[in-house]
Amino acid sequence: MRVPLHGELPAPQRATWALAAKGFRPFFLLAAAFAVAVVPVWLLVVAGSIGPGGYLGATDWHAHEMVFGFATAVLAGFLLTAVGNWTQRETLVGAPLLGLAGLWLAGRVAIPFADALPRGVAAVVDLAFLPALIAVLARPLAAAKNRRNFVMVAVLGALFLANLAVHLDALGVIAGWRRRGSLVAVDVLVLVILIIAGRVFPMFTRNATGDESVRSHQALDVAAVGAAALLALIDAATLAVQPAAIVAGVAGALAAARAVHWLTLRAARLPLVWVLHVGYAWIPVGLLLRAASAFGGAVPPSAATHALTVGAIGTLTLGMMARVTLGHTGRLLVPPRSAVAAFALMGVAAIARVAALLVSPSYYRAWVTVAGALWSAAFALYLVAFAPALVSPRADGKGG
Repeated sequence: MRVPLHGELPAPQRATWALAAKGFRPFFLLAAAFAVAVVPVWLLVVAGSIGPGGYLGATDWHAHEMVFGFATAVLAGFLLTAVGNWTQRETLVGAPLLGLAGLWLAGRVAIPFADALPRGVAAVVDLAFLPALIAVLARPLAAAKNRRNFVMVAVLGALFLANLAVHLDALGVIAGWRRRGSLVAVDVLVLVILIIAGRVFPMFTRNATGDESVRSHQALDVAAVGAAALLALIDAATLAVQPAAIVAGVAGALAAARAVHWLTLRAARLPLVWVLHVGYAWIPVGLLLRAASAFGGAVPPSAATHALTVGAIGTLTLGMMARVTLGHTGRLLVPPRSAVAAFALMGVAAIARVAALLVSPSYYRAWVTVAGALWSAAFALYLVAFAPALVSPRADGKGG
């Protein structure tokens, strides 16, 4: 084995099995499969055909698994890959990577069987994942002295605390946090999106379209991220509705204002670009709906929540998963038709889910069923398009 020279970084560790060669591979595969399966289960719960057990209850189980299950898996896959790029140091590959993915999967299995397990076991299993992920990511960030991106460790810590609050409520230690913990986690995920979007969406758009007018506006970027962070803190610290609604409105306006500088009509021809803009648009919509929901009662809070979850998180995770999969498996950034169809289905799913309460609440179950079916179909198409790439070596012969 070659010994690195003084000051030279060691050669990155290589995995012999393609699925374990990079963090996005197992986590995107698991997240997409989970997204396909878990929403139909939720629809059966809504229909009264099955029950998820009494540990969290039906609605809180759904919220928990979509946030701390699905969304956290996508975030893990993205960060395990991105931190390696940011630091030029490998995060986790091979058997340890598959072990981390297995730890996430163990949490998904433990939650619905919590009532059959000794008290607290499901909580311990589910809570173990985020600290393990933090430890894996903190090591290369600290070694590279990459202080700028330690914010991602803080974000994961906030998600862990929110999840801990949910479990402590379920165990009867505290009260009022089953739903609230998941909603705070949504705030944190929106904050992550605002941070990442400001860094890469203008660049992706400018590079793909050649439109040099696309740019970031630093003051608006900082203000939008700051307002979103304040909203998360308010939601975690107090149950006061109107102060949070005012901050949500300000954050929504700032999120919209910063995106004006990213827009170009040329993006409409490029699915990997327009899907990001469409997904991002749901953030100001969701935040402004939340502001509206606190005044007058015409807008149900759930409409705002699902604009942010199905609309923003659902669409953006799908778009970024497609982009990362293509780019990091050595393929051209040209999605197959099935992926473009998945983007369109997710857009319609988001509209249907928000419309379930805004447009025709008397047909709520029908709207929710349509939205859920389209959500699952979108991620099924992602699997059709990209599962072979996730489990195969890079097309260009490189490692990773």
